[in-house]
Amino acid sequence: MATPILTPRICGLHLRTAVQLNAHLAALRHANLSPFVRHASGKSIGDNRARDQPKKKKKQRIEFKSYNLKDAVQFSLCDAIRYIKAFEVGRSPTSPKYDLAVKLRTIKNGPTVRNRLRLPYAVDTSIRICVICPPESEHAEAAKEAGASVVGEDNVFDAIKDGRIEFDRCICHQDSVAKMNKAGLGRFLGPRGLMPSAKFGTIVKDVKSSVKGLVGGSEYRERNGVLRMAIGQLGFTPEQLQANIKTFMTEIKKDIGALSDRVNKDIHEVVLSSTHAPGFSLNGDFRSPDSPSARELSVL
Repeated sequence: MATPILTPRICGLHLRTAVQLNAHLAALRHANLSPFVRHASGKSIGDNRARDQPKKKKKQRIEFKSYNLKDAVQFSLCDAIRYIKAFEVGRSPTSPKYDLAVKLRTIKNGPTVRNRLRLPYAVDTSIRICVICPPESEHAEAAKEAGASVVGEDNVFDAIKDGRIEFDRCICHQDSVAKMNKAGLGRFLGPRGLMPSAKFGTIVKDVKSSVKGLVGGSEYRERNGVLRMAIGQLGFTPEQLQANIKTFMTEIKKDIGALSDRVNKDIHEVVLSSTHAPGFSLNGDFRSPDSPSARELSVL
């Protein structure tokens, strides 16, 4: 930008004063003080320079964010149960559920943990199971005896395509896999996580034992570095809840170990909450010196 020339006629100044002012402006320009020179719009030259410069890209995190737990308030299991029950006062002992969230130290966009297990004390026994197998076969009879609510092939395929997905779990006998794939159920069941797959053990040979394993069973899946699962009913005793938590944590450690050759994962924090209560970070202890007795917590 050219330094403006000030004349005595315009400024009403003595010629010597105008020359001194022009020299002063030129000195400011050479001293890189151009931000003090403003356009009629009010913007300085420095504003334009900052706008024209490319923005620095924000450094992307490779891992999910984990907070330091040294200063965090953590609770024993009995203390967490006591506070959670205070939030659930007046509600049915079977309606609210205890939920466990296990936060992992892991990278983004890596292999994830997914599995199912049968807890020592079932949380939801009203699960509806669909079995895809020949309708008149011995496998269909075994599935019905074991507690499956939907059994068949063509009738099941038609119901799914019509949007009548009236089940919570779906397994397929290995003799019906080709027919199931030909029916193109992936676009209907895939987004819901219900599509039978050999990878997740839902394409089976022994239908009866598989259905029995699913009744009262629970599934868990890692999302954004967190594993969540309903771990108990409000009416469970602390000992029952402890047994379920131990079983869940043992299975998670096995799953993490199975992925150790592909990705490093560690358990960072375990948080217990319920349907209407906030989360309480657990410190791994069953009771603290000030905790109420397990017997007192067993009374609703």
